[in-house]
Amino acid sequence: MDLTDQDTAVIVAGPGAAPDVAMTSLRHRHGRVDAATELTRLRAAYDGPLLVEPFSALDLPAIAAHADGVVVGAAWMQDYQLLRAVARTGRPVVVQRAPAATLEEWLSAAEYCVAEGNHEVVLCETGSRTHLPHPTIDLSLVREAGRRWPVLVDVSAEPALALAALTAGARGLLLGEDAAPEEVAEVRAKAAMLAPLLRDETPETIEDARAAIDRVDAALATLLERRAGLAGVVQRLKPVGGFAGRDLGRERRIVEAMAARAPRLGPDRIARIMGAVIEAGLQASEEHDLSRA
Repeated sequence: MDLTDQDTAVIVAGPGAAPDVAMTSLRHRHGRVDAATELTRLRAAYDGPLLVEPFSALDLPAIAAHADGVVVGAAWMQDYQLLRAVARTGRPVVVQRAPAATLEEWLSAAEYCVAEGNHEVVLCETGSRTHLPHPTIDLSLVREAGRRWPVLVDVSAEPALALAALTAGARGLLLGEDAAPEEVAEVRAKAAMLAPLLRDETPETIEDARAAIDRVDAALATLLERRAGLAGVVQRLKPVGGFAGRDLGRERRIVEAMAARAPRLGPDRIARIMGAVIEAGLQASEEHDLSRA
């Protein structure tokens, strides 16, 4: 699983949540269900990228046959025999950090995979035990580990930390097997909006430049939709709504503030752009209100 080529953060969740990459664990089955049977059933219902956590090393042949990557759970991060066996499957390996593991111990676990000839390693921060009722994500560790390997962050206990994890350098987010499709969609939209701000890139080809523009356009579309919704709220709260209630003084201040952030465009171009945005938002608000009448 190569996270370095992704345009935005990879969302990992259960197969039913429409994620970018699905994850399932055989741990809670306690070996009662044959891994090959279980994964064959899952593959019949889901054909996207799949990560699987084994119950034991005996599950690895079935995982290698049916899955795209293997997860070494946090509790087994320092089971070096398991790490070696997982690495030898030739599948990408996701190594979750044990709750008390240091950065060096976490990186060392990855090196065990490399020693077996498997360089497709992704680290996954799952948090440390603290006084809180759920594991506490260590964003400093995420940033440092990300200098060596791509890092996923498990935000299933607190999805509100998703953007903070991305800002710290996470390449992907783990929302858990039981995440709802709506939750995945919301986090994906926020990640798409944030991606262009976090990537400091200088494209060297037309294709790379266009891909970067596509990321910015995706963020713009998300922001414009949000702005239109908020503009509709304002119109409903005003004594006089719609085009008759336009505040030209406020619109001038908006243009001035935005021109300061976008000096390459300048006040005149920003004024034309924002005029179109404001008018489109007002029209959308009126149409929405009429449709509800």
